Amino acid sequence: MEKVLSGKAALITGANQGFGLEIARAYLSAGADLMLCARNVELLESARAELMRSAAAGQRVLAKAVDVADEHQVRDLVDATINELGGLHILVNNAGVYGPKGQIEDVDWRSWTQAIEINVYGSILMCKMVLPHLKAQAYGKIIQLSGGGATSPMPRISAYAVSKAAIVRFAETLAEEVRGTGIDVNSIAPGALNTRMLDEVLEAGPEKVGRDFYERAVKQKETGGVPLRRGADLAVFLGSRASDGITGKLISAVWDNWEHWPEHLEKLSSSDVYTLRRIAGRDRGFEVGDK
Repeated sequence: MEKVLSGKAALITGANQGFGLEIARAYLSAGADLMLCARNVELLESARAELMRSAAAGQRVLAKAVDVADEHQVRDLVDATINELGGLHILVNNAGVYGPKGQIEDVDWRSWTQAIEINVYGSILMCKMVLPHLKAQAYGKIIQLSGGGATSPMPRISAYAVSKAAIVRFAETLAEEVRGTGIDVNSIAPGALNTRMLDEVLEAGPEKVGRDFYERAVKQKETGGVPLRRGADLAVFLGSRASDGITGKLISAVWDNWEHWPEHLEKLSSSDVYTLRRIAGRDRGFEVGDK
């Protein structure tokens, strides 16, 4: 891979397995120095050791066990990243959970709110803590991980759906707050991935997640799902200078022709395409409901 992230320091959350680890592999290949974080210490150290075996001479891979919803731990993580890597240029907010599965009146309330704390509060808190540094250097890339819940309902997996919609709208909002500062903020929809989260759905069964969703999960498991590398390549693109000026967008790794977006930067920047918006009757040719 071309070293498009050479000289850049990236902080990747939820990087000890699955898609987060795949992003870390892609970032390492692209030349970045890494700070990995996750809650499971054993898996985190295993991921770091794997990446170190592939690191180029002088390339650094650090790891720190962190609860992304804990303010003090996140502050210490960001400080350690800047001090030990000599800077910070890219934040990839990948850490996330499905949360409880089942109808809202049946699920455990504490488990539901914990999913929001990790997926939403943790993501926003990470942004809050890195922004002063990114603003001071007048450059930065923030990448949020979205999912199907951002653009369509997900019955029986409501905490996940709510959280994914929330972080996409936060990314759009933050992109406007930092517009003109040299910081780009975008969200990735990586597609249907075969990770531990898919296994959770299969283990929960159709009674909890619903038969339609369960059957789609079974089919996805059998067919292999979307390759993890496709979304990781998009994360590399959004972390690189090639994506400068692309901001406030929700980008599908699978369905969007994002490799060619730099050729259409002005048009993309002046449009609300690839964002969350309300669909009015007039948008669908309805003659009722609109003034």
